[in-house]
Amino acid sequence: MTNISEIHVTKTIVNEFLDDFIKNILDSDVVVVGSGPCGVTAAKYCAEKGLKTVMIERNIYGGGGMWQGGYLMPKNTVGAPANKILEECGVNLKDAGNGLYVCDSFEMVSKMLASACEAGVKLLNSTNVEDLVLKEDHVDGVVIQWYPVQQMPKFITCMDPIAIRSKVVIDATGHDSFLVKRLSEQRSGIPKPPGCGSLWVDEAEKKTVELTHEIYPGLIVAGMSATSTYGAPRMGPIFGGMLLAGKKAAELAYEKIMGVKVKGIGKSIKISHRAPDVLVTE
Repeated sequence: MTNISEIHVTKTIVNEFLDDFIKNILDSDVVVVGSGPCGVTAAKYCAEKGLKTVMIERNIYGGGGMWQGGYLMPKNTVGAPANKILEECGVNLKDAGNGLYVCDSFEMVSKMLASACEAGVKLLNSTNVEDLVLKEDHVDGVVIQWYPVQQMPKFITCMDPIAIRSKVVIDATGHDSFLVKRLSEQRSGIPKPPGCGSLWVDEAEKKTVELTHEIYPGLIVAGMSATSTYGAPRMGPIFGGMLLAGKKAAELAYEKIMGVKVKGIGKSIKISHRAPDVLVTE
């Protein structure tokens, strides 16, 4: 039998969280905002390359839209070569033909999150990114607040947030493109995201990867956030482009921080690093 007091439990939680926060979260290499398919992939590969990586999610759980496939059916699809990313995570895939693969959504989410944790990614859940830390010519981190605070009545929500610093921030906020939208309000030349265009699977899968790039020094826009920023088509219930975009974002972050080119992180997957023709980096 154990003899564990209530205070011992509380002290352990508080001490461990604060120790972890100060050592691994407060000042990091990469902050990934959003833990959907693009965000968790980006975070996993960043951490596997030795970058101190923090992934922030406003929900109490990670995984974004991966928990359900189209029409709330728990089957997720990916197109080649993104299947290789899932295979690295140990996800069981079924070949559906024509380069399309299908898997159970719960297995995909749980194994991708587990792979990110094993790589060393730190997750801040129930946390909302309210703003960027924006210096003269670069992004220097993000401003965070507990997400439940936003759900309180307005007259008691006058609580200041706090800031964490990072060398690179990855906007993987999906359709919201929240960080790019915030940046567009303060820097000329940064487009105000119009949102995604209508459904076109093949084109959207390509554009999701192609449009992933460093849109402003220190800020990489990735995945659905990138397609939303430039009005590219939406892809619907297929996740391959978002996984590949996350991998590309991780490579771009590593190249920026370390100053070296990488051919590919993990197993070799060819990804174009061409910035879009509409690149507006100041």
